[in-house]
Formats: sequence, C-alpha cells, structure tokens
Amino acid sequence: MHKSLRATHFLFAIIPALLLAFPLYAFRPALDVPEAGTPYDWVQFNGDAQHSGNNTQEKMVTPANVGHLQRLYGAALSSPADGAPVYLHDVSTASGIKDLVFVTTTAGQIIALDAHAGSVIWSREHPGGSPFTTSSPAIDPNRLYVYTYGLDGAVHKHQAGTGNEVTGGGWPEVATLKGAVEKGSSVLSIATSRSGASFLYVTNGGYPGDAGDYQGHVTVINLADGTQHIFNALCSNRTDVHFVPAPAAPSCSTVQAAIWARVGVVYDVDTDRIYMATGNGIFDPAHYNWGDSVFALNPNGTGVNGRPVDSYTPANHQYLDQADLDLGSTAPAILPTPPNSTVRHLGLQSGKDAQLRLLNLDNLSGQGGPGHTGGEVGPAIGVPQGGEVLTAPAVWINPTDGSTWVFVANGNGIAALQLVVDARGTPSLQLRWQQPSAGTSPIVVNGVLYQGHSYAIQARDPLSGRLLWQNSTIGPIHWSSPIVANGVLYVADKNGKLFAFGLSLPLKVYVPLVAR
Repeated sequence: MHKSLRATHFLFAIIPALLLAFPLYAFRPALDVPEAGTPYDWVQFNGDAQHSGNNTQEKMVTPANVGHLQRLYGAALSSPADGAPVYLHDVSTASGIKDLVFVTTTAGQIIALDAHAGSVIWSREHPGGSPFTTSSPAIDPNRLYVYTYGLDGAVHKHQAGTGNEVTGGGWPEVATLKGAVEKGSSVLSIATSRSGASFLYVTNGGYPGDAGDYQGHVTVINLADGTQHIFNALCSNRTDVHFVPAPAAPSCSTVQAAIWARVGVVYDVDTDRIYMATGNGIFDPAHYNWGDSVFALNPNGTGVNGRPVDSYTPANHQYLDQADLDLGSTAPAILPTPPNSTVRHLGLQSGKDAQLRLLNLDNLSGQGGPGHTGGEVGPAIGVPQGGEVLTAPAVWINPTDGSTWVFVANGNGIAALQLVVDARGTPSLQLRWQQPSAGTSPIVVNGVLYQGHSYAIQARDPLSGRLLWQNSTIGPIHWSSPIVANGVLYVADKNGKLFAFGLSLPLKVYVPLVAR
C-alpha cells in the first residue's frame, strides 16, 4: 500500500479512538464569535434622513475585530454604480428569503443582489434621454418597495422582492422634463415628518460643463398618494411646475443653480424642515432666484409665497458664481449641540471654496427670514486639508462623552473636527486630526470610521485617525461610498463591480474542559 494511503487509514482509525478516550470532555472555542445582534436595514444614503453616516445598530464589526475583514466577493454589474448601495434584510423572493443589496447604475438600471453571495436576484432598466445618473436608490419605510432614478427623468417604484414596477397613482413620478440637460446626480432621500407623512425627495442639476437650459429644483413626492410639490431654485414663484425648454411654456429665463450635492436633501426632525444647497446661479430674491444658497422648505416641499421658508447666502455670492465655486457642491450636515450651546440646531455647510460655515438652522441668515446675505455662526474656517468639498460629511456622537464630531473628506485627505462651545455658549469646530488620504463620503459604524477611495477601502479610529484596516482590491471610484450592514461592508467601483467584505477571524482553537 502507498505510504499516503496507509497514513490516511491510520488517521481514520485513531480519530474515533481519541474521541472515545475523552467521553466526558466538553470543547469550547478560544475566540468568541461576534454576536450578530438584531438584523437591520440601510434604507438610504448614509443611513438616515439626516444622512449622518452614523450607524449605531451594527454589533458584529467592532474596532477590535475590523482588522479581520476580508473580501467575500466582487460581483460584476451590468454597468458601474456611482453612488452607494442600500440594504434590506429578510426579503421574500422567488429564490426564498434573502438579504438584498440594491444599486442604481449609471445606465439607469436598478439591480437587486443576494447580499451574501453577490448573485443577481432581479434587475430592471429605465432608459431614456439622460446621458447618465450618479443617483442612489432608497427603500420605502414599509420595506415593500425600492425607489430608483431612471434615465427617463423619472423616479420608479419597484417591489423589493420581485422587481415588478408599480405604475399608476402618479408612478413613475416625473422629476424633470429636460433630461438631456438636467441631471439626477444626487441620491434619493426619504423622510417621515412630524405629522407622520413620508416623502421622497429627488433633486436635479446640470451635467458637467454647466451648459444648457437647466434649473435646479427639488421634486417632493408624498408616498401615501403619489402627489407632488416642486420647488424651483430659479423662478421659485413658479411652484409645482417642471420647466420645459424655452421659449415653450412653462419655462424660466434664468439658468443653473443646480441642486447636485451627494445627499440632495437633508431633513431635521427638530425643526421639521428640509434643507438643501444650490450651486452657481443668480442670487436675486426680489425675482425669486436662489443661486449659491442654502434654503429650507417644509417637509412636503412647500415654501411661503413662492419663496423658501428660510435661506442663507454668503456675502460673496457673486464671486462664488463668477469663479465657479459652487456653495452647493455639498449639502448641510446637521450637528447635534450640547445643552450649553446658544444655537440649538446647528448645520455645517462647505463648498467648492474650501470653507466650513456653521449655520443656525432655526434662523439661517440670523435676520429672520429668506433673502438676506451673511449670518454665519462665528467666522468661516478653511477646510483643514484644503481643497473643494464634493462629499457628504459624516457626523458622529462619541458614546464616551456625548461630543459631536464631523469628518470631512475630499481629494486632499480627511479631517476630523470636534464641536466645542465657549463660555458664552457659542459653538465652533476644532481640528482633532487629519490624514492625507483622499476619499469619498465617509461613514462611522460602531466606532469605526470607513472611507473609500480609488483602489482602496480603509477603516480608521475616529478619535485618532489611526489606520485599523485597509484592502486594496477594489478598482477606481468616483462618487461611490461604502455602507456597513449586519457585519458586511459593501462598496462599488467604476469597473462595474460591487464588493463585499466580511469578518475572517483566526481559526478557532478548541481546548478540553475539566471532566464533568
């Protein structure tokens, strides 16, 4: 008999004998398996209607074990997804109960994938007159439907488990009638107002080059009945209309003022308002034009007498417009304040001009209504690493002391700033650390800061910036940013792949206990 065969026979003979020799011994792992906790969903970009990027529901991946993340798969998509995925657990599909990850591709497709295997469960395509989209999908609060932006300039409603499209009652919902020049670049957002009504928000801007007859606007869809309110950032007195190319009617003679920030719209439950920022365009409130401004609306998308409920516009708005330094390259980030702050509801606004501005969300200009300039809370400060901000900041509450932190990433790196309040109650930001690691919109999950950039995904300690983990197997990315849901990190790249990373703990070592 061959030596290897004799060795195999010996093992098969000795193993039962060893098991019989220890009949009263129990075995236990030397390393504990992380507890899964209660399954949860990641229903929209950065997790919630504030788009804070702060996930406190995660239990499996921790600062202690994040270094054991390994690539699970790189699933090929039909075209790249240039946003962030969303996640829904325990969905009834034709293949059984599945956890699903949904992505919207640049070609206007929505794809549902098995979150654990990377296989496609269903996909649907919405072609049309738009060149591409960089939007991300959103999941209905009832968990039955997923919404996506199509190249036909409309928002589509699909059954989460089957992909079947819901039509009628306003669906698919028109978001633009000028899809060739008005881009759906921002993510879809959903918020439930204090009244209990849930709304879906879709914003439109222009394509690269700022060319054509486009006007930034937000379309607000009531999910209960499919009715819409439209607020136009230019010619805002023309409410509830989608403009068509001039000289046809309805149209607007002024152009630009795109609403194109990654998050599009943020909702603050405390003020019960939605906030968004515009890019280049005329600021002329007397004629209802709101370029290079932050403005607030009611949750249903209405303002007051053709104007926003409130607004903020930098004093140097004309320079920003002329120099192509869009204020609206990012949207307001909502910063929780401590009790000793004189400003109860605080927002952080950056832009292409590499400045960080604190705003009073209750009184954006400090002058009691829309149409004024200036009014920041304290002086604006420069982005610590320099450079324009095109990403969404992540906002984190340190569970140790309850302090508010914000993480701002861009092409020059990432900076961590902490909110502090002086003896007079005035809030300001203090730099805590920065790293020269360029990246897209960051998130903080269970005490770990994640950031994606071309050819790498990283995890850091949010308090120090210390690198905890890195994987360099992904391809180039543009806007794509990660999510973490139920122990798995997901991120897409420009090569048309969706990657998943999960925990890979050291091999369990079993040791005998004392005989019972």
